[in-house]
Amino acid sequence: MGTDPLFSRFGREFPEGYVLFREGDVGSVMYVIHAGRVRISRAFAAGERTLAVLGPGDFFGEMAILNKTPRTANAVALDALQLVEIDARTLEAMVLGNAEIAVRLITRLARRLDSANELVELLLHRDPRVRVVLALTRLAEEIGLARGESVVVPVTLGEIARAADLHERDVERVIARLAQVRLLTALPDGGYAVPATARLREFLDYIDAVNGPQTRARAPSQMPLPVHGTEAPRGGR
Repeated sequence: MGTDPLFSRFGREFPEGYVLFREGDVGSVMYVIHAGRVRISRAFAAGERTLAVLGPGDFFGEMAILNKTPRTANAVALDALQLVEIDARTLEAMVLGNAEIAVRLITRLARRLDSANELVELLLHRDPRVRVVLALTRLAEEIGLARGESVVVPVTLGEIARAADLHERDVERVIARLAQVRLLTALPDGGYAVPATARLREFLDYIDAVNGPQTRARAPSQMPLPVHGTEAPRGGR
């Protein structure tokens, strides 16, 4: 067990592969990661998609106790875990009694909102190049490992496809093109090395400049209204 006072009081240990909760479960506690990693994912029509990989210092599961709603995602241990388990009453006491904890909670919730907005941005694009680059950028920022001047993204082609909500063959073509223009390198031991996420975002700006707004699917409020007796137009994936 850990030596941290909070962990000593509220800590629990879980083995690798343990399912902490699934989407739709009723939740009465949130977790703070003391050691190990947790994969947060959701099931979509195209399959299960990884939303985030969290590590020490991160927390998750808070919405179930803040909003008293069912779990909105799955949480699985990627390593042997040490977690601090906090119920609603304990969280309220911690927030009221410690301004630093309250600020950290608000800051992390704001980051979660930014991540959600980035996911919406990804799904609004029709262009597979944009979706792959956005997915790679998110993965690099969430689970990337610094190696020299590059960032190593330890994911498979299939995981990128799930993150981008595309078929693997479409992702493979985009990855080959990105490798050709030296925006990434496939590593022999798996994963991809990205020189810098800033260069990926410059590539996105270039695509938008060349293709214009047609690379984005229209938001629902911008969709033309269907003519009576006809089917409503379908947006991009």
